[in-house]
Amino acid sequence: MSYSLSQKDHQATLKLSNNKRYELFLKKAAQYGEIWSLANDEGWVTISSEEGENCLPVWPHPDYAKEWCNGEWSDCQPKAVELDVWLERWTPGLEQDETLLVVFPNLKEEALLVDPYELDEGLRQALASI
Repeated sequence: MSYSLSQKDHQATLKLSNNKRYELFLKKAAQYGEIWSLANDEGWVTISSEEGENCLPVWPHPDYAKEWCNGEWSDCQPKAVELDVWLERWTPGLEQDETLLVVFPNLKEEALLVDPYELDEGLRQALASI
């Protein structure tokens, strides 16, 4: 279940650097046990990096994801993946599919692009520190 997010915190968080948002993502995902992305009737939404790599955007809270539900993604809704399911099934699946992760992008489309196993390691470290 998601945590409470005030509009003030929401806006302040989006102004953080890519690295700070990444750290916050790890902390919140570990603390609340879920990762959010976008899906529609056809499945999960992916984007292409500047280098043409397949990427899945992820957020720590549905409100951040919901901001991206416009334009070509207007038919999308935030959808959660339980963290234990993510670690067990999604990490190997994303690696196999050669899909990178766009972690906690802001509205300027700025974010860290990470390998599934790099994110997995960060999440496991965050879980261990709880």
